[in-house]
Amino acid sequence: MSLFNKLILAGLICAIPVAAHATDLLTSGSTLPVASSGFDWNRFYAGVYGVGQESTVGGGQIGIGADLGVDARLEFVLVGAEVRVEGLDGGAGTTGYVEALGKAGIALTDSAILYGAGGLGASIAGPSESDGLLGGGVELALTDNVSVDARYLHGFPITGANPKDQVTVGANFHF
Repeated sequence: MSLFNKLILAGLICAIPVAAHATDLLTSGSTLPVASSGFDWNRFYAGVYGVGQESTVGGGQIGIGADLGVDARLEFVLVGAEVRVEGLDGGAGTTGYVEALGKAGIALTDSAILYGAGGLGASIAGPSESDGLLGGGVELALTDNVSVDARYLHGFPITGANPKDQVTVGANFHF
């Protein structure tokens, strides 16, 4: 099983509790360890995440990243924007990558969000390339200030013919 397939499997395993909890839409009294009252998604956040990426040029790469963003929840709809910076190693060597993303989604519960994401990405170290990004993810509030996030993004090459698939799992601190 390739590294990328293992990362996809890990992301799906992380999403199972959210999918099971989604049957009880927008109610409280959950058995999952989530925020005790409705989580306040209307704030700024910063976080860290692990990343796995598979591409035709870079091969399989793993790394770490940091993100900074803001969300706003309007009833059951969530919109947000995010900037991410990550370092990757493996395959063709060490690369740096920056992403600017918008996201929109729906509240599965007060503490769980399912969203789509899209934006632009560009290398800041390594092969010169830029990509259009499209994907989605799920985010689950664990406490009143901490959430975990699992996401998949596909990179459509704009410059440099290098499509890529990326899976991230991380934690965000909301303030």
